[in-house]
Formats: sequence, C-alpha cells, structure tokens
Amino acid sequence: MLPACVASAIIAAMTVQTHADRFQKPSDSEANILSYVLRNRGTTQPEIARSCDLSQQTVSRLVNELVDRGALAQGGRKASGRRGQPSVTINIAPDYAYSLGIALMTDAMSVLLMDFAGNVVDYDYVEMPVMTRKAVFDRLGGVKQRFLERTPSARERLTGVGIGISGYCLDGKSRYNPPRSLDDWAMVPIDEVFSDALSLPAWVENDANAAAIGESFLGAGRDHANFVYVFMAAGLGGGVVSNHRLMRGTHGNGGEIGLILPWRLFQLPTLETLLQSIRKAGVDLDGISKMVSDFNPDWPGVDEWIEKSRDPLSLIASAIAALLDPEVIVLGGRLPKALAQKIIPAIELFDDARRQEPRPLPKIIISQTHVDACAIGAAIIPLEQKFFATML
Repeated sequence: MLPACVASAIIAAMTVQTHADRFQKPSDSEANILSYVLRNRGTTQPEIARSCDLSQQTVSRLVNELVDRGALAQGGRKASGRRGQPSVTINIAPDYAYSLGIALMTDAMSVLLMDFAGNVVDYDYVEMPVMTRKAVFDRLGGVKQRFLERTPSARERLTGVGIGISGYCLDGKSRYNPPRSLDDWAMVPIDEVFSDALSLPAWVENDANAAAIGESFLGAGRDHANFVYVFMAAGLGGGVVSNHRLMRGTHGNGGEIGLILPWRLFQLPTLETLLQSIRKAGVDLDGISKMVSDFNPDWPGVDEWIEKSRDPLSLIASAIAALLDPEVIVLGGRLPKALAQKIIPAIELFDDARRQEPRPLPKIIISQTHVDACAIGAAIIPLEQKFFATML
C-alpha cells in the first residue's frame, strides 16, 4: 500500500495530466490562425490566408477542423469589397477553454477568470493581512469555487493558472526573489506550488511583465504594438513589448527599469514612498490597498511626493525613449488614475532639440485596462502556452 503522501502526489499529477489532455494541442499553423483570430475578431478566411501566409485551401481545412473541435465559431457574412459572395466571419469560441489569472501583491491578490476569447468573465480583489502560502490558498479556494458556481461551463474546461509576482526571476522560469512581505514564496518553484494546490498546470511571470502582457492584449496594445509598461506598486518595475511580444530577456528580468536609478541618489517613485509621504503629512492610512481604494489627489503629502518623483521618473522615461524608442510609455500597476493624471505633466523626456526639430518621442499615457493588468496577463499565459502564438 502506498503512503498517503505518495498517493496524494500521484492523484494530483494525474489530475494535472487530465487537464492537459482534455484539449488537443494545435499545430503551428493552427496556433497562428487562432492567434490572428484572437486579435482580429470577425475576420474571414481570405484575411487569415493573407495575414498568416497560408493557402486558401489550407486555411479552409484548418478552420473547419478548429470549428469542429469547438475552438472557433462561424458567424454571419461580411462583404470583402470584391466581387463574389460575402465571406463567413470567424471568431474565437469563448467557452472552449478558460484560465485563472492571479496577481500576488505585498498586501493583496487579484484573481480573475478568463475565457478562450480573452474576455474577463469574473474578477475578485482580496485584501490580505499576510501573504503566506496558507493564507493565499485558504482564500483562493473560496474565490475559485465562487467563479465556477457563477460560470459552470468553466468547471471542466479550466486549462491552467497563471501567476504574476513581484521580484527578480532566478532561473528564467518559476523561482523568484520577491519582497520581504512575500517571503513564503521566495526561492521555491512557484509553478509547482500552485499546480499541487489547484490541480492545474501553472505558469509564473514577474508582475510587471504579466501586466505588460495584459496591457498588450486588453489595453494600450490594441492601438500600439511597441510600448514600455511602467509598473508602480510597492516597488517599481516594467515590461517591454515589441511588435506585440513580451521581451523577457535572458533570465526573465527584462524591463527592470527601477534599477536604472543610481542607488540611493533618488527617492524611489513607488506607492510605498507615497504612503510614507501621506502618512507623514498627517493622513491616517492602514496600507497601500486602503490608500489606492480611497485615493484623493488633494491629500497632503501627494504634491511633495510628485516633486520628489519628477526627476527619477524623468530619468527612467528618458532612458526608455533613448534605448527602445517605443510608441508610448504606459504608467500602470496599482497607480491610481487620478495620481497618474497629476504626475504625467511633470515627467520630462530629455532631448537636445538639434536644429530646432526634436526627435520623435513616445507619449506617456495611463494604463487602459479596466481591471488589474497583471491578473489579465497572468490569465493569458496558460492560453498562450497551450493554444496561441502571439505574445510570448
């Protein structure tokens, strides 16, 4: 008879394998088609053939197979502007698969359920006095159960879970060195921890990189293929998106823009230093979550923080513009929109204005996602890893 711990591990592994086997892995051409349809809803077979560099015959065969499999759905007809019968529109079938996205913060977590078309089906924000593994999984189990009760079709079609966490990646995959408040998650294979707890395949990404993925898909990336995401929370990070793809770097630490600043020369422009400034000015706040939810741009201490943050943010933004030349720089993370609106005019992009005509510079804009971009990006990762080929 097997020991209980061994039997439990085998059952968990079998459950994860069952989830993995439920969906047929698409071929490279099928993944390219799915990726194109994901970003171009209501497209047609001729448009897919031109964009994916496939013959019309191949596209017709693969699309029909994906429709039969339940991954794509046919809609009405759309005129192409050419002679002949209008083409049938093609869309992602939303209920083909689902994923969970989790953003682990220093004092809270965001959890969302995403369908196969990239729609946010359900969302919850959970304040956490401590961020130990036990505390997280105790709360996460209830959130997951409520999601599945509200969306029963997801119960048997969850394809995996993505996790965004603050910190430096140590192995290019799933071991991170996070802030002290996340000590229980430090230096361990976080994907295996979540996979064992939730009986789902799991993937992990730095929170700023995950947010950049989310912004690319449901935010500024709908209009801009090249941007840098500035992630402002308890710490300061970033994610680089080039031609809609995340640039992770050799070790998964691409975009660590907070390290641009010379050590101890500037006050770090983070929500932790903002909280300290507001508290010092006499406003009583429990923590970052309370500050963000109740944020008032007229609080004492806010303008002082902006003044101290102007130079370091100008240095970071100017370095981004010089090194990467993106279309836009997106301010996001947990940054309140009212604060972003006040700080953007203070940021200066350095330029020598040679011959009185400055070089083209990126615009600085506010994140355009409606819920936590990190959780959105985390939820996209399982779908991307198993079905698509568009962002990673």
